[in-house]
Amino acid sequence: MDKIDRKRKVCIVVATEMTIKAFLLDQIEALSKKYDITIIANTNNPSFINMLKIKASIICVAIERNISPWADIKGLFRLIYLFRKHKFDIVHSVTPKAGLLSMISGFLVRIPIRIHTFTGQVWITQSGFKKRVLKLMDKLLALLATNVLIDSNSQRAFLVEQGVVSEKKSIVLAKGSVSGVDTKRFSSNHNARKEIRNDLNISEQDMVILFLGRLNKDKGVLDLSKTFCKLCEIYNNMHLLLVGPDEEKLKSKITEILMQHKNRIHFIDYTNEPEKYMAAADIFCLPSYREGFGTVIIEAACSGIPAIGSRIYGITDAIEENVTGLLFNVGDIDSLLEKMLVFINNPGMRKRMGENACKRAIRDFPKEMVTAALLKYYEMLLSKLS
Repeated sequence: MDKIDRKRKVCIVVATEMTIKAFLLDQIEALSKKYDITIIANTNNPSFINMLKIKASIICVAIERNISPWADIKGLFRLIYLFRKHKFDIVHSVTPKAGLLSMISGFLVRIPIRIHTFTGQVWITQSGFKKRVLKLMDKLLALLATNVLIDSNSQRAFLVEQGVVSEKKSIVLAKGSVSGVDTKRFSSNHNARKEIRNDLNISEQDMVILFLGRLNKDKGVLDLSKTFCKLCEIYNNMHLLLVGPDEEKLKSKITEILMQHKNRIHFIDYTNEPEKYMAAADIFCLPSYREGFGTVIIEAACSGIPAIGSRIYGITDAIEENVTGLLFNVGDIDSLLEKMLVFINNPGMRKRMGENACKRAIRDFPKEMVTAALLKYYEMLLSKLS
């Protein structure tokens, strides 16, 4: 069996190399020790994986994240050609567009094992015709997949209830999340805390609320800004730290909302050291309108930082309410402010929940656990082909 397994050919398909770097490196490294791995991604840097000393081949395919009919058709035919040429045993896609094109191509070429990982639904915040079309696309890719992975139990329950995926062909690996958390990288770090606060001119006595992720409306950053504005009217030692790319050009809007308190907001466009900003924070906040799981929450947890998150599927898996953090009704600024005040006025509770969050992250979500579950899952599926 081992001799057969080493010859198995696995193809990972994503829209951008950032998905690989952010979530899949450890899994691909582990898989590459047993299988022949090919990565298909929309990248201008096909050597990026080899620079990381991971044994895998890279093929560039222009998979666009947004709907782009002509580019999508070209991408589809390119995938069909590549799948026929390489005769993969497994095609595994992550992200919606990569999933749709891969599952259609894999079905047409009759790839024996076609896996898609759901990490959240774009259509959940849409309405009308656009929502119906996007939801139909998810239904189609789930139908054409032989197996479906979902990164949280609450998301799986939602997708089954909505008729997007079947209960029979979908599972959640381990306790959830795409890749788990690096418990060595994310940890309490006094030196990093001091370094970041010094760089941003924030004293140790001041309180830092952190958001880390893409700056867009679906992530709730405008709600967070409006809430923080109200908070600044109550306390004069608050700071809001927003770390992540400004996808929808919201920085000017956020600055306008917080014009009277602009000295208390800090923008960091990009970092390859998110753990330092986690260490510098007192409270992590993810007021998202849609989320598959919320990996940043367990990364903050591993750093000993409790979280406030919106009460939506995905986040309710990452935060154990009143144990590792607090939940508020999505879009409700007053409710979000109330939760912030609870943490600010109860430092003992904040410390206790941070400790609980850290213990839970280390126990339930270490990256090694998720990677081991994926390897076991692959072995189970491939054993049925032998």
